[in-house]
Amino acid sequence: MSITLTPAALERVRNYLATDPGKIGLRFGVRRTGCSGWGYVVDLAGHADADDTVFEVDGVRVIVDATSLPLVQGARIDFVKQGINAQFAFENPNAAEACGCGESFTTAADRAA
Repeated sequence: MSITLTPAALERVRNYLATDPGKIGLRFGVRRTGCSGWGYVVDLAGHADADDTVFEVDGVRVIVDATSLPLVQGARIDFVKQGINAQFAFENPNAAEACGCGESFTTAADRAA
């Protein structure tokens, strides 16, 4: 399994990387937050750490830290526009539930704990 990006997400990430040539790819992961437990973290990466996993998606590197990988493995990243708003959107096969605002999610393992 890997991380996938839609054409819209690829275009957005490529645009970000073009404006900051010191960055090597997209860092994607999670952190504890929100009402459901895990929130997504998306940023440009300047390097990959030894324990990171690096996926290549149509020439764009997606870098995921070891802690986040089991929680985002197989995720699909999209970039959507609604009116004047634009944001990354995620389809994550590991998410058992999401909060109403879509900012955080819970896994089946979280619910069992």
